[in-house]
Amino acid sequence: MARRRKPDWLRMRPPSGGRFTEIRETLRNHDLNTVCEEANCPNLGECWSGRNGPGTATFMLMGDRCSRGCNFCDVETGGMEPLDPEEPSKVADAVSEIGLDYVVLTSVDRDDLPDQGAGHFARTIEEIKSRHPGILVEVLIPDFRGDPSLVDRIVDAGPDVIAHNVETVERLQWPVRDRRAGYEQSLSVLGHAAATDIYTKTSLMLGVGEYDHEIYRTLSDCREAGVDVVTLGQYLQPSRSHLDVYEYVHPDAFETWRRVAEEEIGFLYCASGPMVRSSYRAGELFVDAVLRDGRSVDEARREAHAAT
Repeated sequence: MARRRKPDWLRMRPPSGGRFTEIRETLRNHDLNTVCEEANCPNLGECWSGRNGPGTATFMLMGDRCSRGCNFCDVETGGMEPLDPEEPSKVADAVSEIGLDYVVLTSVDRDDLPDQGAGHFARTIEEIKSRHPGILVEVLIPDFRGDPSLVDRIVDAGPDVIAHNVETVERLQWPVRDRRAGYEQSLSVLGHAAATDIYTKTSLMLGVGEYDHEIYRTLSDCREAGVDVVTLGQYLQPSRSHLDVYEYVHPDAFETWRRVAEEEIGFLYCASGPMVRSSYRAGELFVDAVLRDGRSVDEARREAHAAT
């Protein structure tokens, strides 16, 4: 398939500014990775420069190489290195230096490790929370091959939001995702996390060949699993060797899906737009507001259910 020309609404601003430089230097000083850079996130400049707040960086734990090879992802595959036992402390140090009040943690997949990295992930959460009890921590976790005990290890560490991305509709799980991932496996992880008093979140890419009825079904399945927040964004091809873009979805369609997700299907919040990604600050600001207004997770869920 020939490369499609990007429409005008997908023009990206290059990252710049003093705040951007400060965060980048802090991360370099602590030898830390971010998914913002490794996955070439189009919102890197906006989030790091803190136009809407103190700035957000999504820390990527356990190295910059993944044990899986998803066809949409720009993170390198294979050649994983041993875990850095000091990484949880380094992340907590960086959080202090940058001055964040909302932290997003994600990781590569580490199928090569006995616990697939769940313990390392949890220790990082615990290190941040022990030093900064008031900081909100969102974690975007792997599927841990569907092992609920590993999801429980994350839950026990006390994050404020647990996210796991189903990525696309059931029919397109392959070729979009690695064959070790799967639709039902991801839903089981989300459902297990949603059974707790922690907010849950997922994300879908549009523009990989899905049909409208499949998007609706996927949103409904995620909501039925108990997911509270969803984000929808445009898939962008990182290189010619990655999955082709099937379609550039118009911003009006993203707005329609936002209304459907919130008003019809019953999500607490949906951030939806061509440039939205799973850690985009629209979702973070929502959860920040919900958590800080004194309502419990159950109260917020009951209010959203009553409104639909």
